[in-house]
Amino acid sequence: MILLTFVSFIMKLSTSPDRVRTPLRIDLERIGTVRPRTACEIGPSNWTLGCETLDRDFADWDQYRDYIAPLGLKTIRLQAGWAKCERVPGTYDFAWLDHIVDDAIARGLDPILETDYGNPIYPGGGGWDLAGGFPTSPEGLAAWDAWVDALANHFAGRVRDWFMWNEPDILPGDGSTPKTPGQIAAFNVRTARIIKRIVPDARIAGLSLAHNSSELLEECIRAIGADGALFDWFIYHGYAEAPESSYENVEAQKEIVARLAPHARLRQGENGCPSEMAHCFALHKVAWSEYSQAKWDLRRMVGDLGHGVMSSIFTICDFNHRGREINRKGLLRADEDHRVIGVKRAYYAVQNLASVFGGEEWTPTVLHSVDLSLSAFAFCPDSRAKSRIFAFWTHGRAFVSPEAADGAPGIPAPAPDIRIMPYERPGDSFETRPAVLEDMGGEPLRDPVWVDLLTGRVHAFPCENVVPCRDRIRYLDVPVYDSPCLLAERAALDIDPMP
Repeated sequence: MILLTFVSFIMKLSTSPDRVRTPLRIDLERIGTVRPRTACEIGPSNWTLGCETLDRDFADWDQYRDYIAPLGLKTIRLQAGWAKCERVPGTYDFAWLDHIVDDAIARGLDPILETDYGNPIYPGGGGWDLAGGFPTSPEGLAAWDAWVDALANHFAGRVRDWFMWNEPDILPGDGSTPKTPGQIAAFNVRTARIIKRIVPDARIAGLSLAHNSSELLEECIRAIGADGALFDWFIYHGYAEAPESSYENVEAQKEIVARLAPHARLRQGENGCPSEMAHCFALHKVAWSEYSQAKWDLRRMVGDLGHGVMSSIFTICDFNHRGREINRKGLLRADEDHRVIGVKRAYYAVQNLASVFGGEEWTPTVLHSVDLSLSAFAFCPDSRAKSRIFAFWTHGRAFVSPEAADGAPGIPAPAPDIRIMPYERPGDSFETRPAVLEDMGGEPLRDPVWVDLLTGRVHAFPCENVVPCRDRIRYLDVPVYDSPCLLAERAALDIDPMP
């Protein structure tokens, strides 16, 4: 009965050829829709799905758990919640977290546990919520150590991956001064040493910095010093209205990690976009919609893949942050009582992305375009099971590099006075324009298709628009807009044909 219910649930989510309706109009033959694949079908991917705030009862696992495996992301981020585990000094209740972790594992998911927040039952034990501050008193620190020890022992054998305290660099809510890099480093090392002692093969992500700051990251890693060997990743967050504006710092941070901790990798640990205007939290006071949320999430996730960083999408479900407001960054819409009341367009967009790119390691390269308002990447799979896939979208208004014109077909003449445009956030328009993409790294696509990742719609792409030209392959009149689209071999995708 459980299996039949689960199968019918997946069918309800995925059988319609148009799960997301948009005003998008493409003058190419529609041949089908990307077929969703479950987390068990796909296996690990570049992305982590946020399942946060359960430690503070801002959301309810049982309300949204059935939506996770069909999404296609296998790794989930959970917050372990010291204050929820230890309500009476010295007595630990992990039953609530056991329920979630065991259920996740039974569904084929890989849980990550994040060690936060503080516990006010101890003087100087820190705050129980975001920005609550580290434990600082000898009694609070000793109790923290004991809880981390108990947590690691309890979940040894079930959980291998661990994150450190979330966003220690934001302004504390108690009015105290922000933590210095040295304090952040010392607390990370303190916690990681306990986990490693109990779970020697644990993989630990350090720092979990709210800011996308190269200077702060470098100061923290330098303060960690030789203890950097404890960490497999170093995490930044950093929200931006246009995701592409983050990557100059990301590339600088990758260089810092490679120089100071070459065994480790940089990891984006939390990013997402609201589906409506918010009054607090990241990306607030902007008129977002379900369309712009879906585009933003795709641009962040594909952009992270293109820049070679592991990535997290925040979050699976809206949550009611008591004392503030409902945080609308969820892929699922929820009410103030944590009930799921709708599936947002972003859910299906992420599902399409997971189906195409999940279960493979991809090597990215920048795909050349004379149009400087495009983000474009070529993704080469490390296995031979799939061919290369091109991903592209506009991150600003159209203009052409003045160095680009060489008389090639489909390339407009450059404007006489060209200035680099700023990055622009995604909007609600679905108007496309033709672009030229140039590939210098492989054979031309033989049976190309054009894919809109937001809707999952797959269209045949004309072979006559694939033009070999000296040392490159040009793809002419490629429809582009401010949401990621793909060019790929038809055989490289799982496609549900048109009925």
